[in-house]
Order: sequence, then structure tokens, then C-alpha cells
Amino acid sequence: MIEDVASTTMTTKPKARGTTVALKIGMAVSGLIFVLFILMHMYGNLKMFAGETAYDEYAEHLRTFGEPILPYEGLLWILRIVLLAALLLHAHAAFSLWARARKARASSYEVKRTLAQTYASRTMRWGGVILLLFIVFHILQFTTLTLQLGGDYHAAGVGPYARMVLAFNQWYVYLIYLIAIAALAMHVRHGCWSLFATLGGNKKRRQDTINVVAIFIAAIVFVGFMLPPTAILFGFIS
Repeated sequence: MIEDVASTTMTTKPKARGTTVALKIGMAVSGLIFVLFILMHMYGNLKMFAGETAYDEYAEHLRTFGEPILPYEGLLWILRIVLLAALLLHAHAAFSLWARARKARASSYEVKRTLAQTYASRTMRWGGVILLLFIVFHILQFTTLTLQLGGDYHAAGVGPYARMVLAFNQWYVYLIYLIAIAALAMHVRHGCWSLFATLGGNKKRRQDTINVVAIFIAAIVFVGFMLPPTAILFGFIS
């Protein structure tokens, strides 16, 4: 009987441990996909500084990329499917890990958690909710054109560049994006740290370097995404 219990314990614990590791790897991989997409999206937005023709041509090229092998907007649909799959994986892993941590909160290990760890986990959790709401808002505004803030997005001659100008000439749209991009930068910073930790790179001697790299990437994301809206709001792009 004792042998059976010991056997069950030994087979159960590695399984539970493996599940946690799998969830963390899932978060790391999906998070890496998001970071790469975010940097690519940021690069595209910065083409606003090259002028209306350059930006609109870039937007159209994304739709015609790979033709005739890919159909019109084929690349965009591939990206949407990959991002949706990554989002579902990321959300599932995040919720599962949060639920598991909450169950273990009564244990002595959880009681000893530092204030910084608690703050980071809460920031990631609520930041994730803000980002999820923002993604829906962003799609309704610039993909489906359901939310036409600042003007008529379907009017003749109004392309991607003009829609950006119409939108970010409104202070409240700028404020929405400022809050969302700030949440994104914080999410990216903590996500990069967690990514390195999951992949085994978060050794004590490397912590300072990893922290600097994570902050640097987050700063690039924040500045890069907010440059075009800020330039539009203050009249440098029109």
C-alpha cells in the first residue's frame, strides 16, 4: 500500500511539474511571436514619416504580397490566424498559471512572495486585460473601419495614411493609444524577462543585463509606436 502511494506521488509530481513547464513554454513562444509582430507593426507605422504615398503603398503591398502564389490579402490572413492562435495559447497559459498560483497561495512558499513579484504579476494580468480590449478597439477602428473616429474613413481619397491623421487629430484617441501602448511596453518588459527565465537564461550573473535588454526593448516599443500619433497630434504630420 505504501509502495503504491509512493509510486503514485512520484508519477504525479513530475506530471504536474511538466504541465507547468509546458504552460510557461507556451507563454514564452506565443509571447515571442507577439514581440516580433509588434516590432514589425511598429516599423510599418514609422513609414508615416515618409509621407502619404510611401505609407499607403506599404499598406497596399501587405495586401498584394506573394501574389499570385498567395491570394489578395493572403499574407494578412496568415498573420491573423497565427496571431489568433498565439493569443488563445497565451491567454490559456496565463489563466492556467494564475489559477494554479492562486491555489498555492496558502502555502508557505506563496506567503514569502516579494512585493515586487506580486506587483509584477498583477501588472501583467491587468495589463493583459487592457491590451485585449485595445486589440478589439484597434481592429474595429483600422481593420473593419467600424469605429470611424475623426472623420469618414470610407470617403473618396481617404486611405490608411489619411485615416491615421483623422484619428490621431482627436485628443481622446491619442489618450486611448497612450494608455494602451504604456500597458504594452510594461507587458513587453516583463514578458521579455519571463521569456529569458523560461529559456534558462535568467542566471544571477546575467540578471542586470537581461533587465537592461528588457527595458530597452520596451522603450523602443513605446517610443516607436507613440512617435507617429504624437507627430500627428502636434501637426508635424498632416
